Amino acid sequence: MSVIIIVLPKLDNAKNIKRILLTHGFQSAVACSSGASALQMAGQYECGIVLSGYHLSDMYYVELMENLPESYELVLLGSPEKVADAGSGTLALTTPLKAYDLLNTVEMVLGQIEHRYRKRKVIKKRSAKEENYIRNAKYLLMERNHLTEQEAYRYLQKSSMDNGTNMVETAQKVLMLMFDEI
Repeated sequence: MSVIIIVLPKLDNAKNIKRILLTHGFQSAVACSSGASALQMAGQYECGIVLSGYHLSDMYYVELMENLPESYELVLLGSPEKVADAGSGTLALTTPLKAYDLLNTVEMVLGQIEHRYRKRKVIKKRSAKEENYIRNAKYLLMERNHLTEQEAYRYLQKSSMDNGTNMVETAQKVLMLMFDEI
């Protein structure tokens, strides 16, 4: 589940943004006033977005951004001058905030984060039989071609990418080719 963490030096401002988000259907939003508390909250959720001011009570937004888990995005909230100083690589909204801009940005970023998170979780685990094919092909390559385990695995990996097949199919082909030679 994703979360929206609003971290601003003035807690009342963060609570106002939280109220706007909750009113417009965003289910979990948290308001805090320090970078440390934002990082602590980020550790409690799988993914999310952090709406941060430029200078917090204990750190600047850059330090907060560097310490956030990979599954989080930071959106800087600040004056046009501060946002310009942040550079082009930082997602930002200028203050005073327009509710429309805030809601659209949060919806867009959360959509991207949740899509990436779901995509990572979809990677399926190989069955024991599939793992066995890969292991046997790897050991056969090690024995016949005098490769290390890592080199044999890399060979299977590269061959599967070059041929547009998955690792299991490539391992099966290697096994069939090697056994046909016998």
